[in-house]
Amino acid sequence: MTAIFLSFLLINLIHPSFSSDTLSPNKPLSDGQTLVSAGGTFALGFFSPTNISKNRYVGIWYNNIPVQTFVWVANRRHPVPEASTGVLTFDTNGSLVLTTMQNSTSILWSSSPTNMKTPVAQLLDNGNFVVRHSDEATKHVAWQSFDHPTDTLLPGMKLGWDLTTGLNRNLTSWKSTEDPSPGDYSVSIDIRGDPQLVVSFGSVRKWRYGPWTGLGFNSIPEMVSYTRTGFSFDLVNNNKEIYYSYEISNRSIITRMVVNQTGKAERYVWMGQHGWSLFWYTPRTQCTGLSCGPNGVCALYRWPKCRCLQGFEPKSPGEWGLIDGSGGCVRKQPLDCQNRTDRFLKIAAAQLPDTWSSFVDRRMGLDECRARCLMNCSCTAYANADVRGGGSGCILWFSDLAGLGLLESGQDLYVRLAASEFGHALITHHHKHENEMREEDIELPLFDLSLIHEATNNFAAENKLGQGGFGPVYMGKLRDGVEIAVKRLSKTSKQGIDEFKNEVMLITKLQHRNLVKLLGCCIQVDERMLIYEYMPNKSLDAFLFGQFLSSCSWFFV
Repeated sequence: MTAIFLSFLLINLIHPSFSSDTLSPNKPLSDGQTLVSAGGTFALGFFSPTNISKNRYVGIWYNNIPVQTFVWVANRRHPVPEASTGVLTFDTNGSLVLTTMQNSTSILWSSSPTNMKTPVAQLLDNGNFVVRHSDEATKHVAWQSFDHPTDTLLPGMKLGWDLTTGLNRNLTSWKSTEDPSPGDYSVSIDIRGDPQLVVSFGSVRKWRYGPWTGLGFNSIPEMVSYTRTGFSFDLVNNNKEIYYSYEISNRSIITRMVVNQTGKAERYVWMGQHGWSLFWYTPRTQCTGLSCGPNGVCALYRWPKCRCLQGFEPKSPGEWGLIDGSGGCVRKQPLDCQNRTDRFLKIAAAQLPDTWSSFVDRRMGLDECRARCLMNCSCTAYANADVRGGGSGCILWFSDLAGLGLLESGQDLYVRLAASEFGHALITHHHKHENEMREEDIELPLFDLSLIHEATNNFAAENKLGQGGFGPVYMGKLRDGVEIAVKRLSKTSKQGIDEFKNEVMLITKLQHRNLVKLLGCCIQVDERMLIYEYMPNKSLDAFLFGQFLSSCSWFFV
């Protein structure tokens, strides 16, 4: 018994350890000591990555698994030299500082100042190392390691931006398995346009995982299936924060996401005696990048993998003949924005194009999204921003489409093409019941009824321009300021669905520089409405209600 006690005493003299999870100004942490979280899940202390390197780092690792796995490193740029001994403590500004016993004035790493007189640093059981006031009643966290991740994302961590402070939380790979200094690859949230997850090599984006669909990132459709195993994923996007995070419902499951030295984002799950199991990784294919160029489509299970969209052809046929699609594709036929005859090609299960320069409106429905795209000469495609509940929100793309691909499952993308690329009339005459008339029957922008109610202030009397035999006409204004005139077919009108369709077809085919443009129509519930551009100075009123044109829907000004 005496020998065992002496051995225990000797071990603790050589490697003293804290029983506490907290560091304070009068209780610094020196090399050989560790903090252990209250539940024993994580430990914090000094380490060397391998036996080869004698440099010392302050880091956090899993305390209760036999394979030492690091999840955070403080001084990854400035290790404690081999001949020195490091000390982690507080300075007079309430900052955590890492110095050496030999030179306490040389700071190798520090946290931001907290200006606290009595701070403490506590290692939590979720792996977060926080600086707060020593008063237990004060819950405010002045600094936390979760805001400064290295290569690992743990459950509850945020990957993304604090827009108030400008803080950008991203993952950066280790330089090598022996060197935790920042490597070449990083994983971050690109907040331009519609936010998306990207992997960069230095400042060059190498892979992108698409925008958030409400269920996961567009290019990782399998994320939906992971929710059945207890994972939950979220992307918060408001005027204060834009970040991605995940949680695991069963806290006994140990999981982490890490970016490695090759740029792969990998998710691991601890499987006990079997060690770390690679649960998921990306990119899995070359189609995750931007390899097929502008307006090219990457299809993994086809050869060659790069194709041009319908209505496009290779910009450099010689390069495509050599299986190099990086030059992309160009249109065969120009768009006809002025006359609004363009149509949209539906691409199912699409890997959405790069969204860095897209426009997003999460209040807009798909019909209004289509109408907005058709009204803007630079708009080249549109899609729902959220796929849940049948779809909602609107993403509009402008100019060329980059990074487009085909997935096994995914959402629909609508690409704008010249009408001649479809090879059939703008309007088909399928015989359908009046209430079953759908978007495919009329290739014309469909406006949502709620949008028309909003534009006309619920068909307010002060917005009424006049009344004809067909019904009233109202003035309105869309959200983007475009003024419209809404011809609302009276429910007692003798004009039926066939007459309504014929009228729309005739107006759509008529083109004249003095023709008031038909912007679209609304066919919802028992409403049938035509939406025109509004002409000021009563010119529209006069021709809408003139005797000669009282039964017609086209007019000259």
